[in-house]
Amino acid sequence: MVFMEEIKNDEKKAIEPIDTPSEISMEELMPELRAACERAGWKILTPVQAKAIPYLLAGRDMMVQSRTGSGKTGAYLLPIMQKIDLQQNAAQALVLVPTRELALQVSNEAQMLLENTGMKTVVVYGGVGYNTQLEAFRNGAQLVVGTPGRILDHLLKNTLSLDHLKVLIFDEADRMLSMGFYPDMVKIRKYIPAHEIASSMFSATFPPQVIRLADQFLRQPQLLSLSGNQVHIAEIEHVYYVVPGMRKERSLVRIIETENPASAIIFCNTKDTVHYLSVVLKRFGYDADELSSDLAQSMREKVMARVRRGALRFLVATDVAARGIDIPDLSHVIQYEPPEDPEAYIHRAGRTGRMGSSGVAISLVAEMEKFKLQSIARYYNINMEERPLPGDEEMERIVAERITALLEARLRARDNLQIERMQRFAPLARTLSKAEDQLALITMLLDDYYQQSLHAPPVQPAAGTDQASSLQQKPKKRRPRSGNKRERKE
Repeated sequence: MVFMEEIKNDEKKAIEPIDTPSEISMEELMPELRAACERAGWKILTPVQAKAIPYLLAGRDMMVQSRTGSGKTGAYLLPIMQKIDLQQNAAQALVLVPTRELALQVSNEAQMLLENTGMKTVVVYGGVGYNTQLEAFRNGAQLVVGTPGRILDHLLKNTLSLDHLKVLIFDEADRMLSMGFYPDMVKIRKYIPAHEIASSMFSATFPPQVIRLADQFLRQPQLLSLSGNQVHIAEIEHVYYVVPGMRKERSLVRIIETENPASAIIFCNTKDTVHYLSVVLKRFGYDADELSSDLAQSMREKVMARVRRGALRFLVATDVAARGIDIPDLSHVIQYEPPEDPEAYIHRAGRTGRMGSSGVAISLVAEMEKFKLQSIARYYNINMEERPLPGDEEMERIVAERITALLEARLRARDNLQIERMQRFAPLARTLSKAEDQLALITMLLDDYYQQSLHAPPVQPAAGTDQASSLQQKPKKRRPRSGNKRERKE
């Protein structure tokens, strides 16, 4: 069945549903929306806004793929403005984002567009007090922008109600998965009312696990891609990082923290490098082990048993040692050293993305090595994406956001007796946080907890949803939510 078509647009191809509405221009927007664009200083709509806004205004559930900085935020905020009833003081639009920085960015853009309209907004994220957020809910915030963990906190405490929800947006859905928010999103789903809601997902990439996520939250979603030649709906994404030659293992740690693989084989060219890298990863707290020809048979069998059970997150190996190993749900292949034989790249990358599941092949290369990798990409017609190596500030932010989400999830799981018990340590926690010479104790505890978490791979949407079926155009009813309102809130 043909369910989408490719349309040329300024030397790039856009992927759109067959029943494509006409693009909208600035002049065709309602006066209130045009005034909002003027406040933001927008002279014309960006391509993603011109194409996506008609779908969202029509209430169609969409998966919108466009690069970062292309105007995706405005593409959903303008339709939200038109759909919200200013006379109803209740949450009518919810925008879920992966990080507090993005939450603030979306909130700031919303406030700029909504100035003098009377629409009430609130930004909700963890790591800060609840009072400002609670006051905004009591005052009838109509647009709620927040991270899944803190939104779930409010839902569990009955301080936020979604009973009047009209619009649900998932922004940067691929990053929400990499941050480990999927379990929280599933729990939030139970609080989404059964009445029809206009839901859309915006993301820079749509690998299969994100498509599976879309099918769980959206009504038979349709795909709109503004960079069809770069949209990732194939089984394997191919990525490379240019890294310095010195302390290359530290660069790998940064990449692992950023990508957050559920499981990976890390390929090295020599057994000495395999052993060294395995030791480094273990010292950093990762659930890693090695496989090389130097390994005793008993140890090799023990490692292989963990591999077969899916109980090992990172396997470091040479091509020879990994020969014959088949891990069915391998999310990533990491090439710590580029293969000496170009064909070996294909063999390595092919270890992931099996049986229709998604996969990512990552290569670490020096500046001069990237040209050889690009040559391999051209020869095999591979779309190879270069990503910047995260810096110190970005790493600190990623780790802080992830551990905050983990700790908040753990706190939510505590019963009243456990919460009462932990209050014994509240005075000590306040004292330690204020004393500079005692700060190392809190830092150590956070580090220990974070290292423990590295042994549990991030939960991903379950496999089994066919990609094509999730994009077909035949409408279907929204999946029933579990339980009635009272049951959902218990």
